[in-house]
Amino acid sequence: MITRKNQVLLNFLRVKAVVNGTEIHSLGVNKPVVITVMRNNPKVVITDGYHITKPLELVYHQLNTYYFKVICVIDNMQLFAGCLLLIVLYLIGLYSDIFLIKLSSILPVLYFLFFYYVNRKDFLQITPV
Repeated sequence: MITRKNQVLLNFLRVKAVVNGTEIHSLGVNKPVVITVMRNNPKVVITDGYHITKPLELVYHQLNTYYFKVICVIDNMQLFAGCLLLIVLYLIGLYSDIFLIKLSSILPVLYFLFFYYVNRKDFLQITPV
């Protein structure tokens, strides 16, 4: 069973689970998706079309059911703190007229863009519940 955590950035993406490269299952927000596989060692990949996780191979020895959660590497608190830092630094730079502080206000945006574009394999993650 795979669920999607309710995160702001994940709400903008159409996240799908791909099993063995053929079966595609859409993941809704906080709606668990039960994926039934008939053979052992299925490979599960989570994707939104641009980002893709590393393949997760499930091995059934004693457990018949696995529970996973799909998360984004930038959680809600990081996004809120980055936006707050951006606003504070820009306002300080605007009122003090120091160009370096204004320029440093784009650092949170660069940090988020780094994870979105450069660090694509780590943007979406599968974690056990």
